[in-house]
Amino acid sequence: MVTRTKDGGTWRVGTQADAAWIVDGTRASRTIAAAVPPVFDAYATVPLPTDDAVQEEHDRTVIALLSQWAARPWWLGYLDTGADDLVFPDAPTVTLYAGWSYVLVEAGPAQAATWRREGPGAFWKGSLPNLVFPADRSWLYSVLWDDDHASLGGPAALVDAFARHPVLHTAVQSSP
Repeated sequence: MVTRTKDGGTWRVGTQADAAWIVDGTRASRTIAAAVPPVFDAYATVPLPTDDAVQEEHDRTVIALLSQWAARPWWLGYLDTGADDLVFPDAPTVTLYAGWSYVLVEAGPAQAATWRREGPGAFWKGSLPNLVFPADRSWLYSVLWDDDHASLGGPAALVDAFARHPVLHTAVQSSP
C-alpha cells in the first residue's frame, strides 16, 4: 500500500484497481458516459462558474451536497495537467478516460475542500479535485480537462438536490 503524509495524516494513494470501475464503465462519446459510468439512477451536468467571484461558493456547495449522500472515505482524483496542483506530485498515478494521469487519494470532504487551496495558483476550474467518489461508489463527480461543466451520477435525490440548489440552479439532468 502506497501512502503519503499531509496535514498530520497519512493518506492511501489509489491504484488502477481502485479506478477500474470508471475505466470499464466510461466510453469516448459526447454524452455524460464519457465521464460517468452508466450505472447510476440519475445524472446531471453542472456548469462551472466563469466568474471567480462565485467559484468559492460553488465549490462549498458541491462539497456540502456530496457530503450528505455518502459514507466516508472518499477518493479524490487530481488530474496531472502539468500546471495544476496534484497535491502529491510524487505519488503514483492511475490512467483514466482518454489516457489521462490522475493522482488518486483516499481522504474526505475536508481534504477535497482545502487541499488545492493551500498551494500556489488555484486550479482554473475551481479548487476541488477533478474526480470525487465515495468508497461505496454511490455517486461520482467528475470534471474532465476539456469540459466547462462537471458531470455527476448518483441517486436521483442527489441529482435533484444539485438541480434545485440556488447556487447550482443551472445543473441539468442528463441521461447516459
